[in-house]
Amino acid sequence: MARNVYHEINPHITWHTKHNSPVLTTRIENRLHHYLQHKAIETPGIVFHEIGGTEDHVHLAVSVPPTLPISDWVGKMKGASSHYINHQIANRKILEWQTGYGVVSFGTKDLAWVVRYIKNQKEHHSSGSIQDRLERIEFDDGEAKVTE
Repeated sequence: MARNVYHEINPHITWHTKHNSPVLTTRIENRLHHYLQHKAIETPGIVFHEIGGTEDHVHLAVSVPPTLPISDWVGKMKGASSHYINHQIANRKILEWQTGYGVVSFGTKDLAWVVRYIKNQKEHHSSGSIQDRLERIEFDDGEAKVTE
């Protein structure tokens, strides 16, 4: 990528476990988040901001370069993370991801708000104060769904 390209591409990305199974226990979640954070940081041009979620989904905020195909990158993150958890942590197949993901772009001025939202995922879900547009994923039938 040319060095003289200015960009602010800040996606908030979320994806869910298959059938929304609550497999992301504290032990699994901590290892998963650590792994995903490092995979994001290792990606050229990615700036990592925050990761969070609940027992059945992940939220990730990053800044990406304009040359990164987000759908390919998310697919690689999902595949690598499930392989890591299943083969290195659990030694059995416990983590599968649903098809699809949700992505919402946000302005740099909203970065602090998005990071706070991701950090407080468990509180938002327990109190019912979720932001629908940041919880959506796309299903195979093309309809956007919000899962609680």
